[in-house]
Amino acid sequence: MEAVCVALWRARGKGHERERLAALAGEASADAAVAMEAAQVATLEVPAPEGGGPAPPPAPPDLTAAAFFDVDNTMMMGASIFHFARGLAARKYFTTSDLAGFAWQQVKFRVGGREDKQGMQSSREQALSFVAGRTVDEMVAVGEEIYDELMADKIWSGTRALAQMHLDAGQRVWLVTATPVELAAIIARRLGLTGALGTVAESVDGVYTGRLVGDLLHGRAKAHAVRALAAREGLNLRRCTAYSDSQNDVPMLSVVGTAVAVNPDSGLRETARSRGWEIRDFRTGRKAAKIGVPSVLGAGAVAGAVAAGIAYRRRAA
Repeated sequence: MEAVCVALWRARGKGHERERLAALAGEASADAAVAMEAAQVATLEVPAPEGGGPAPPPAPPDLTAAAFFDVDNTMMMGASIFHFARGLAARKYFTTSDLAGFAWQQVKFRVGGREDKQGMQSSREQALSFVAGRTVDEMVAVGEEIYDELMADKIWSGTRALAQMHLDAGQRVWLVTATPVELAAIIARRLGLTGALGTVAESVDGVYTGRLVGDLLHGRAKAHAVRALAAREGLNLRRCTAYSDSQNDVPMLSVVGTAVAVNPDSGLRETARSRGWEIRDFRTGRKAAKIGVPSVLGAGAVAGAVAAGIAYRRRAA
């Protein structure tokens, strides 16, 4: 009996520690998002959608409503950190065998349609370790290049249209992702969105240490980040909307007034049906929601990721 009590006490302690780290990650992400938005305003850098042309007149601002979008498989096909890793490997930041490990996680994510929490954490922490000792400015510049090369054509047009719907209504739109916040901010700016909540990698004097502030912005940490940003920005969460593909994001989806499952995994699809949440699916081979824009799945990208994963498993055998 004593052993059982000790085990329960230790489990409760671990749970409290995970929640503390999740809250710390959320607060750090909200602080970073607000600081980036302020810096953007200070430099008069007004985000504009890709494609050029004159910007339409802005809608009257709706200051208490906003939208929050997950990135991986919601706004972007596949995992943004994998695309970033590919770009880093091409620039010799690490080896092709390291990239194969990322590729295998991508295969499970793209083909299986579910996030492997342990694998996702391992791959993202690997990516952060590879930038240890690099300057923030260097990684931002590289991230800009990699977005153009490997990410710009991976955006789901259907989800992008949903984000634009909120912008046209005068609402602010943030990405919410476990991807490093600097990369998330690049994606948001290129899409003409307000900003991004992402994992905050510790830096000292503008140089990455390879450690995280708190934890990955994943699961409950995303909910903490959304709440923290709402408090800083004066948002009414009951008037806000959140979008995601993953059952892991139910905490975030549950803190807003309107939740939408986009390209949902099986767990989230079941949860959405039981809670009466809207479901949008832009993947080929499924009945996609009709909102006036095409939805295309890059089958070639999947095939390439599968090939890389098979090669990785053969080398490991």
